[in-house]
Amino acid sequence: MFTGIVQDVGRVLSRELRGGDVRLTIGYGQLDFSGTRVGDSLCVQGCCLTAVELEGKTFTADVSRETLALTTLGDLVPGAPVNLEPALRAGDPLGGHLVSGHVDGVARVTAMQGEARSQRLTIEAPAGLARYLAPKGSVAIDGVSLTINSVEGASFGVNIIPHTQSATTLGRLVVGARVNLEVDQLARYIYRLMLPYTASQPDVEKP
Repeated sequence: MFTGIVQDVGRVLSRELRGGDVRLTIGYGQLDFSGTRVGDSLCVQGCCLTAVELEGKTFTADVSRETLALTTLGDLVPGAPVNLEPALRAGDPLGGHLVSGHVDGVARVTAMQGEARSQRLTIEAPAGLARYLAPKGSVAIDGVSLTINSVEGASFGVNIIPHTQSATTLGRLVVGARVNLEVDQLARYIYRLMLPYTASQPDVEKP
């Protein structure tokens, strides 16, 4: 479990193909991984990965075919920057919202506009995820916890403040960029719990 508060921007050092999977080695500078062990979970660009090697200021993780197919991790090449966050520990502050690191789909940036010192992004989510998006709700984009400002269909707007622009990879986004999207867990569970009640309601005729 994570919070969506990115603690470092690392960089892909190597990408190795292994029988259809990919092994990534990632370097970092600011993180304190002194308590991290092989087998622990790390959030990389919004995806929960397992550390299989730790050495100096680097760690290595295997990325499965499933993850390569359903996230943007398959696009990563050596030199690419990535948002990093270690797993949440009991007693840690929950500064963002509960993030599982299980990406729901790949969304796309469709518009960018300066708004005072912030950047206003419009992002189009896969149609099937639109039901989980609500104004003032939470969403994780490339592992960053953000507040949804507006929703129209499957598109939603978020503001990227100057700190987030400089402390994460979101400041490097351009129109057309693909991003990992994780919807709020509470929205997912509420929708599922409400299904039996909405399914039992008769259709309302439109005037």
